[in-house]
Amino acid sequence: MAVPSVTLFGPLDTVLAPYAEYAVLVMVVLNFVSRRVAHAAHERQAENGADALSWHPFHAFTTWGVVLLSFYYLTLHHHSGMVLSVLALGTMLADFFEFEARKVEAREGLELEAPKGALVAATITFLYAAYISVFFLIKPYWVQVV
Repeated sequence: MAVPSVTLFGPLDTVLAPYAEYAVLVMVVLNFVSRRVAHAAHERQAENGADALSWHPFHAFTTWGVVLLSFYYLTLHHHSGMVLSVLALGTMLADFFEFEARKVEAREGLELEAPKGALVAATITFLYAAYISVFFLIKPYWVQVV
């Protein structure tokens, strides 16, 4: 994609703007990895009770990374950046509620379930991030249809 002529962050735009789509995609993939790591940590922590459950630092980093990179992408490409930002914030909100649900399950002595709602939100975010970053792969087919 072309780098916009107006740069909000100066040197950062020069370095990161051409790769912003790929940075978002990589961070979303890392977020899936951190989800698995965090869920395993929560299962271990749940053995000590609901109060022992805490946000995993790696998962918090990747979640905030997706949100902040999507906001940065919003400064470069307004329409797709807004869609991506809404999806990233939705994923973050789903993560918050899923974490609270894990605490309730631990408090009730139940087995911890996978964070299904947050996984669906993250999957939709991944699909859109993949669409904007690797569109060049499907562009020849897209042009034939549209």
